[in-house]
Amino acid sequence: MSVAVTPPALRSFHSGRSAGWPPRPRVVMSVRSSNTVSAAPILIKLQRDCATPLPVLRHVADAMAADMRAGLEVDGGSDLKMILSYVDALPTGNEKGLFYALDLGGTNFRVLRVQLGGKDERVVETEFEQVSIPQELMFGTSEELFDFIASGLEKFAQKEAGNFCLPKGRTRELGFTFSFPVKQTSIDSGILIKWTKGFAVSGTAGKDVVACLNEAMKRQGLNMRVSALVNDTVGTLAGARYWDDDVMVAVILGTGTNACYVERIDAIPKLHGPNSKSGRTIVNTEWGAFSNGLPLTEFDIEMDAESINPGEQIFEKTISGMYLGEIVRRVLLKMAEDARLFGDCDPEKLRMPFSLRTPDICAMQQDSSKDFEVVGSILHDVTGVSSDLIARKIVVDVCDTIAKRGGRLAGAGIVGILQKMEDDSRGLVFGKRTVVAMDGGLYEHYPQYRSYLQDAVTELLGPEISKNIVIEHSKDGSGIGAALLAATNSMYQH
Repeated sequence: MSVAVTPPALRSFHSGRSAGWPPRPRVVMSVRSSNTVSAAPILIKLQRDCATPLPVLRHVADAMAADMRAGLEVDGGSDLKMILSYVDALPTGNEKGLFYALDLGGTNFRVLRVQLGGKDERVVETEFEQVSIPQELMFGTSEELFDFIASGLEKFAQKEAGNFCLPKGRTRELGFTFSFPVKQTSIDSGILIKWTKGFAVSGTAGKDVVACLNEAMKRQGLNMRVSALVNDTVGTLAGARYWDDDVMVAVILGTGTNACYVERIDAIPKLHGPNSKSGRTIVNTEWGAFSNGLPLTEFDIEMDAESINPGEQIFEKTISGMYLGEIVRRVLLKMAEDARLFGDCDPEKLRMPFSLRTPDICAMQQDSSKDFEVVGSILHDVTGVSSDLIARKIVVDVCDTIAKRGGRLAGAGIVGILQKMEDDSRGLVFGKRTVVAMDGGLYEHYPQYRSYLQDAVTELLGPEISKNIVIEHSKDGSGIGAALLAATNSMYQH
């Protein structure tokens, strides 16, 4: 999953490891009068522009399904890349043995090992460690970066003990979660398109990142090889599928967003080459790039125009944790400057892009105190403004409007994926239990957003069909999912 912008002021709202939790402590502060009457029209227009009635949701779901089909027809056929994962064997629960996972997607990398015991014992034990990547290596050479990672893996592997057992004569096998743009060429190979997220490593672009890691592990004297290269969304699906055979879709809603699903091989016209033994594979939609028929406001348009990728990742910019707080900040700044919502105080701190984070707007929405003290505290601490009770209520309404639109659009996107699968399978999806595995800090920590998402799914599918669609949280599933995919693609028999 690619995240388009990473302003230094923003702390993470990614997969369950979000900064800013729990909410800030409540404090008492001085209150200034506010001109709430003139702020009301701005709020009313915002609510109208963000509205997601059923016809809008239905259009988004239909357009998502149509773009998926176009992207499967030919590369570049739509905004959705519809990337083939080459995962054609999903975990069954029969997997046995010791497997490793490496998750590289930001300024830290995570290593994990899992001992699998087959159907009876399942996951016997897991261990993981997180390692920070020195900043100089983010601008160094490919060899330096991969040697550092391989060294961390080697130190971690040396600590194998207890229930972790590698049979004599075997090579350790690794699932590699690599969350940068890659053109995947097989289950265990992929060419780096470009580094993102602040990395500018020389000598890797155009090379197979699996080969880079395998060679580095060899230089470290580490007896390990990459068996599966996956992105975090695909790993989440595999990790959830291990426990539940009905999992067909995985969605990440954190700092960024993405979705993948199980697709039939014969429904992928652009796929040339040998068919998979199972007749199906996981397709990575890269749905953040979707843009068809989304209800956008002047604040979305301004934010997009000022981003490093104008006109791109529009769906991500309306539904993901990177951007919800920033949209609210822009609305509040207009209310402060044009309607004096916070009285005569100069909203200097409110002018700083990305200073108001999504965990902040979530915390404000959770405030159940009589005087909205948490809202007042966050406004004072983060934006430097004083507020009265009426102003705080307007702020909460703004937060709710942006979260509601985001959650409902995400729900419509999920229904679009399910609708495409249903139409192609001639009724085999909606007629039985189908599970959507969710991961990411936004989904995990923002109850109103979660509720709005579920509401949209129920409205679109109706009460009967929606009973069969189970949306389940799968916390940090991508790490163990990568290890499980290493197991299903093992060179040894289970």
